[in-house]
Amino acid sequence: MKKIILLLVCTLATTIFINAQRYAIIDTKYILDKIPEYKNADRKLQSIAEQWQKEIDNKQAELDKMYKDYEAEQFMLSDDLKKKREDEIFNKEKEVRELQKKRFGYEGDLFKERQKLVKPIQDRVYTAVQKIAVNRGYDFILDKSEGITVIFADPKIDKSEDILKELGIK
Repeated sequence: MKKIILLLVCTLATTIFINAQRYAIIDTKYILDKIPEYKNADRKLQSIAEQWQKEIDNKQAELDKMYKDYEAEQFMLSDDLKKKREDEIFNKEKEVRELQKKRFGYEGDLFKERQKLVKPIQDRVYTAVQKIAVNRGYDFILDKSEGITVIFADPKIDKSEDILKELGIK
């Protein structure tokens, strides 16, 4: 009898807990792939990235040629000419690295283009997620496209302030 009562209490507690928090799972990659503007923006970004990569590859090929020429001629060059060629190679290497950083680095040209082309579409998706979450009463919406990520959490269930009070921090 005790086992049956314990089982009923556990079942009731589980049911109450499940109904207390409502959540949904979405796949933003799937959603974005279904938006034509996103596909166009993604294609444009890929095209731009390929063009910039070719530019970097050409500069790298020039650098490789300069280095091979130097390797072949270094024994016939005077110390002043060796130093001059080494400086030219060093400057060319620096130029290639700076161009790569400018195009593909953190907050580089590709990042800025992505912000310009893709961010407005992502913002529209985020706004739609928030609207659905509020209208349907979801506490959490998780994104499964890049591992599980919380996309929306109802601010009413955020207990950060309670924790701060417990710690004596205002």
